[in-house]
Amino acid sequence: MDATASASPSETEGGRPTPPSAPRAPVEDSPVRRLGEQFFNAVAEVGDLAVFSALTLMWLIRRRPRKATLVPNFYLIGVKSMPVVAVTGMFIGMVLAVQTHGQFKLMGMETRLGSVINISLVKELGPVLAATMLAGRVGSAMAAELGTMRVTEQIDALDVLGAHPIAYLSGPRLLACVLLIPLLTLMADFMGIIGGAVVSIQMLGVDSYHYWAHSRDYVGGLDIAAGVVKSYFFGGAIALIGCHRGFNCSAGAEGVGKAATEAFVVSFVAILFLDFCLGLLWNKVELAIWPDSGTLI
Repeated sequence: MDATASASPSETEGGRPTPPSAPRAPVEDSPVRRLGEQFFNAVAEVGDLAVFSALTLMWLIRRRPRKATLVPNFYLIGVKSMPVVAVTGMFIGMVLAVQTHGQFKLMGMETRLGSVINISLVKELGPVLAATMLAGRVGSAMAAELGTMRVTEQIDALDVLGAHPIAYLSGPRLLACVLLIPLLTLMADFMGIIGGAVVSIQMLGVDSYHYWAHSRDYVGGLDIAAGVVKSYFFGGAIALIGCHRGFNCSAGAEGVGKAATEAFVVSFVAILFLDFCLGLLWNKVELAIWPDSGTLI
């Protein structure tokens, strides 16, 4: 019998035994590796959200939502959000009056308090706070409701029945949010203006004529329009993020709770990011139209 044929497969050409290969060491779970995984997961989530948003918009354009699906969303998103938005806006105006009055009084400019309070409300705080309240109340509720439907396979049942889940569930919620959040923003602005005026005039002793005169001089229709335009983007982001988290909810009650929490957190970050980007864009538009404009975004 040939010696080479009977040689052990672990032997080399020289007949020396080859030591068994050492087991591969496990990959170290270092902080850098975890950070990299989180980064790539976040990029993947953003891409998935972009695809989900495109599908929702496509179905919303192709198939107008039925009245039976729109009216309940109008009630839940608009009517039931009015009290919390109104109260929040009023207290923000009151807090602004209290916090800014002392500094303006030191400079002898307390009569201009109304212009600062009202421009801050209509361009920044009103839209952002209305959107934040909507994200906490509506965005998380959307994620929890759709997440429960995903866990109980109701979304799969809609797909089997031929009703596209995104068109039936996500489209009406997106449309309701986009249409109603400007009204909620205007309500927050109005209540904030009233709250700031009451505190400034009745409690802090600011002259009412100068308060409203400076407000009229410094706050215009375009300032209100800037906040309203921002609110459309905020409402769309809240609805899309809430629906996306609900559609991608993991199994179990823990998954539903996690989806609701993630919907609010991601929506809040998106609101701040959009506010920054839209503020820069609006500033460039204002400077292009009125080069001598010194207004603040």
